[in-house]
Amino acid sequence: MRGVLGAFRELDAAVNAIEALKKAKLGAIQVFTPTPRHELEHALEPGPSPVRKYTLIGGLCGVTFGYWIAIWTSDYWPLVVGGKPIASWVPYTIFGFEVMVLIGALSTVAGLFINARVPRLTMMVGYDPRFSHGDYGVWVECPPEKARNAEELLREHGAVEVRLER
Repeated sequence: MRGVLGAFRELDAAVNAIEALKKAKLGAIQVFTPTPRHELEHALEPGPSPVRKYTLIGGLCGVTFGYWIAIWTSDYWPLVVGGKPIASWVPYTIFGFEVMVLIGALSTVAGLFINARVPRLTMMVGYDPRFSHGDYGVWVECPPEKARNAEELLREHGAVEVRLER
């Protein structure tokens, strides 16, 4: 993965650089910041989180499994009471709901870890320890022929340091 890394001391300069890089369409942009900042999030415009799909699929699988296991248990060990049907969906709704919540929550956590790439066993390309102490880093993944343009844009918007990373 090749790209250009720019280090910024000021938040506004980093936000302006991100907007200029997005306008120039040089490549994928990643930001390193000591604390979450909504200004950076608005500049990146990340879109909706894919974790919600894990929640939906997990919830649907959970409610299906909850109904299935309750009906299977009733059919396997029938308890005939007054001519009522052995497998009725009404009493199993509570169990189906509970399993839906359980599997939906567990799949949400799994989706969060998968999309956040946790645990990360190797250090990120472009990461610098000073980005945890107050500076902001903007990493632009771009081919070598666009690296010069990215360097110029980062310097133009106030980067303290700009370097090519590999």
